[in-house]
This record gives sequence, structure tokens and C-alpha cells, in this order.
Amino acid sequence: MTDQTAPPHPQPRRRADRSVRVASVPSGHVYVRHCGDERVADGVVRLADPRPNGAPSTSERWWPPVMLDPAWVDGHHTEFDVFHLHFGFDAQGPAALADLVAALRRHGKPLVYTVHDLRNPHQVDPAPHRAALDVLVPAADRLITLTPGAAQEIARHWSRTATVLPHPHVVEQPRLSRPRPSRDGFRVGLHAKSVRPNMAVLPVVRVLAETLADLPDADLVVNVHHEVGDPGAHAHAPDVLDELRALEARGLLHLHVHDYFDDDALWDYLSGLDLSVLPYSFGTHSGWLEACHDLGTAVAAPTCGFYAQQRPCLSYGNSVEDGLDEESLRAAVLDAYRRRPAWRASAGDRAVERARIAAAHREIYDGLLR
Repeated sequence: MTDQTAPPHPQPRRRADRSVRVASVPSGHVYVRHCGDERVADGVVRLADPRPNGAPSTSERWWPPVMLDPAWVDGHHTEFDVFHLHFGFDAQGPAALADLVAALRRHGKPLVYTVHDLRNPHQVDPAPHRAALDVLVPAADRLITLTPGAAQEIARHWSRTATVLPHPHVVEQPRLSRPRPSRDGFRVGLHAKSVRPNMAVLPVVRVLAETLADLPDADLVVNVHHEVGDPGAHAHAPDVLDELRALEARGLLHLHVHDYFDDDALWDYLSGLDLSVLPYSFGTHSGWLEACHDLGTAVAAPTCGFYAQQRPCLSYGNSVEDGLDEESLRAAVLDAYRRRPAWRASAGDRAVERARIAAAHREIYDGLLR
């Protein structure tokens, strides 16, 4: 399919020192950081995330992204060569995004957009995100996405060609190379986090609890954040917490209610699982799946989105359109129990992959600046 390119705009000037300065939205997120090659100087300099209003000076918070304000582009356009959008535009409507595109055009700045989400996992209604994509995808000078399936969707809906680049590793060294802890039994984990809108927590947990109850040396661990039980929190979901507690009282699962894990605690948690079940009913790609691949934890992922195209995993039927296929979830768990798949990235392969991803980004930026 022929790529319909964005409208022409003034050509940016190439800098004499050959470095490329990228205004990346965001810059500090682990995905974006790992799109650069830490082993060599790839010549790509990503601007630090401007601190949002109200964020303390010690905060690493990047949202809401200041760079999405056209006034920021007007005031800082001499400081970057390429604008690269990843995510963080949930609060921007189509008009605001069109104003951002217009500001970039005004100053001759190319726009690269990595399409991480074809459907926003934080929004029940798909319409706002689709409206945002209807602005960004046609306007971008280059598009990137993570899987062939997502690229096919982009071509089908917008007649645009997206370069497919894999998700880089999430876990850092030396943890990436550390052997998995030895343990007996078979542990399945479902992390409900703060019960995102795309999570079908209770239907999935019921099937897992019933299936594992019949398996020797198998147990189910369910984690959830404290705010799910906080009446003042946006994530308050007392029905979810009540049923999870009832299942725990029946001895069908172990429930852990806690604050957000830091990286070390999260890697410890994932390394202690034989199978991590993603309870999503809609979505596109998953950094969680990538972390499991780094640590050697098998994943059961739903058939919605393109999770199975990211890394080796087990699949089960689940989508907002068709609901949960209980039999396929049960079959995925039993398959993991019998086979104990040991899919894990090698540190060497991840380093080579990261270098390739970094080189591909640099090539895209150079192509736009030539």
C-alpha cells in the first residue's frame, strides 16, 4: 500500500556536528531510554522532560508532557531538530493536537510518531483515542510501531506505512543476566494494579482459581494497589476487592494489597512467578510482557491486540467484543503447568536488538533531516 505522506513543510537544517537533538515525549520513560544504544554514542540527544507545573524539583514525573504545548514548541524550537511523540497525550483533544502539529510545521520540525496504542488501555470509550490518532497518524512524517499486526491496522485505517521495530528490553543489567530463583511448585500471578479500564480482573481470576485448585503444588497470587480500596481514589473498586478477599478466605488465592512496586520489587515479584496472566480485554502492546521476557517468566496474553506478536507467549481468548473464552484460558494455564515454558531473552540478544533499534531510530531521524 502506498504511503500517504504528511503535507510538505519547511525543511529543517542539518547541524554541522551530526548530532540529532530530539524532543521526545516523553524522554525519561524506560522504553524511550532503551531506544538509544548505551554501548556507543549514537549521536541522538534526547531533551530532558520539562518538569510539569506543580511537580517538585526532585520528581521524575513527566506527565502531563509540557512539550505538547504549542507555546513550548514556539519557545524552544531552536533547541531540537526532530519531535518524536510516543504517549502521554490522553488529555489532548484533536484540536489541541492539531495546534501542536501546526506549531511544528511553522518551525519546520519533522514529527515522528510511535504508535504504541491503537486503543488506549486507560479509556473505556475508544472514540477519543481514535480521534487523536486521526490527527497524528496522517500528520506524522514517519510512523513507527511495535508489531506487524499494528502496522497492518495502520495501513488499513489510514493508508500509512509504519516501520516495525521491536520493544527494547525493560530490565536493566545486572538483573537482566541474573539466574532465576529456584523454587518448588507452580505459581501463577495476576497483578490487577489499579484495575485499569481494560482489565477483566474478576472473570479471569475466577477461572484461574478454579483451574489451579485442581493442580498439585499450584497456587495463585493476586496483587492489587491500595487505592482500589480507597473511597477517595479514582481507582476505587470495592466490588473487586471484596470478591478477591472472599476467594482468599476460601483458600483459592493469596491476595497482596500494596503500594506501587519500585523496579526492584517488581522484578522480584515477576521472577517469583511461573506464569503471569494479563487480564486485558482491549489494548495493543505490553511493556509488562517485555519485562517477563527479560526475566524468564511465561505469559498468558489475551487475543485482543498484538501481544502474541511481541514475544513468545501463551494465548487465550479475551476481548471487549467477544468476552472471555474460559476454556482457552484454562487450556493456557494447563499448558504452562505441564510444559513449564522457559522463554527468556538472553542479555546478549537484547543488547544486539537494542543497538539495532537505536540505529533504526537514528536512520529515521537522519532521513528526515537530509
